[in-house]
Amino acid sequence: MRGLEAVLTNRQRLILNAVVEDYVRSAEPVGSRTLSKHGDITFSPATIRNEMADLEEMGYLDQPHTSAGRIPSQKGYRFYVDHLGPGLPAVEPITLSTLREHFRQKINEVERVIQQTATVLSELTQYTSIVLGPQVQQGSIKQVQLVPLGAGRAVVILVSDTGAVYNRQVQLPEDTSIDDVMKLVNLLSERLRGVPLSHLRSRLFREISNEFANTLEHYEDVLAMLDELLQTDLTQVDRLYVGGTTHMLAQPEFRDVDKVKPVLELLESAKAAQSVLPNLGAGIAVRIGRENHTPSLQDCTVISATYTMNGVPVGSVGVLGPTRMNYARVMQILDYASHALTQVMTDRLRDP
Repeated sequence: MRGLEAVLTNRQRLILNAVVEDYVRSAEPVGSRTLSKHGDITFSPATIRNEMADLEEMGYLDQPHTSAGRIPSQKGYRFYVDHLGPGLPAVEPITLSTLREHFRQKINEVERVIQQTATVLSELTQYTSIVLGPQVQQGSIKQVQLVPLGAGRAVVILVSDTGAVYNRQVQLPEDTSIDDVMKLVNLLSERLRGVPLSHLRSRLFREISNEFANTLEHYEDVLAMLDELLQTDLTQVDRLYVGGTTHMLAQPEFRDVDKVKPVLELLESAKAAQSVLPNLGAGIAVRIGRENHTPSLQDCTVISATYTMNGVPVGSVGVLGPTRMNYARVMQILDYASHALTQVMTDRLRDP
C-alpha cells in the first residue's frame, strides 16, 4: 500500500474518508455540497468536485448513473481501512457494556458461549455474524460419562478440554451389570484422559481392548458398542454458528432478491459457510468485495479475528455484510470479542 500513499494528497485523503463515512451512514451517494458542510473540510464545492473527479479517475470513487454524487469503490474502501488511524471514535459505552456482560456470565459449556457470542455480535453490529468454535483437532479427552437410559440404551458423553461436549446414544450389551458399567466408565476416564480426539479411535482399539478382556464380561460386545460410538469422526463435527442471517435482508444493497439469494444459500451450508472466514491467523482480517474468493461474496465485506488457547489459534469470529460497512466500529467490536474468547479458553485450560 506504500504506492497508494504517495498517490493521494492529504486533501484527497480527507475527502475520501468523508465520502466513506457519509455513505456508510446514509447509503446515499455523496455530493460536493454535502462535503462542503463538514466542519473539517474548508475547501470550496468547486475544489471538492475537482478532487472527487480525480479520485474517481484513480479508481477510489464510483459514480452511480442516476446520481450526481459518488460512492466509495472497493479500492476506496481498502484504502480507508488500511489507513484507519489511532484517533478512531471509541465504540459506544453501551456496546462495550453489553459485551462485558455477555462474557462475564458463568457459562460452563464453551459451545454455549460460542453460540451466544454469534447472537450478541449480530445484534450489536446489525450484520450477520459467523463464529467458528474451537478446532476439534486441538482438543483432547477430559472426561467420559455414561448415562443409562433404560431398555438397554445409554448415552455416552465425551467432554474435551476445550469445553466441547459430544454425546451419542448406544445400545448396551445384554445382561450388562451396574458394576460393569462403572468399571467401563472408570477405565475409559482413566485411560483416555488427555488423548487427542483425532487419536481416540486408534488408542481405544490398540491399547485398551486388552484391558477390557481382563476386567469386563462380554467385552466383545463392549467393543462393538464403542465402535458404534466412534462411527462419527469427532474431528469433523461442525463447530460453526451463524447469527442474524436476516440482517442481510435489511441492507439497501441486498433488496434485490437475486443478489442476496446466493449469500443466504452459502450461509445455510455449514461447510460452505466455514469458507467465509479466512485461515486462522493473528490480528484483524478485512476482506472487501473481490478479495473474497467465494463468488457469492463479491459484493460483501468479511471482517474476522482469531481467538487462541494457550497461544494456539483455535477459532475465529467474523462479521459479514455489504462493502458499505461501519469498518471502524466492527473492527473494534471483533477485537474485543476475540480477546474475551481467548480469556474464556485460557480459563478453561486452567480449570476445565
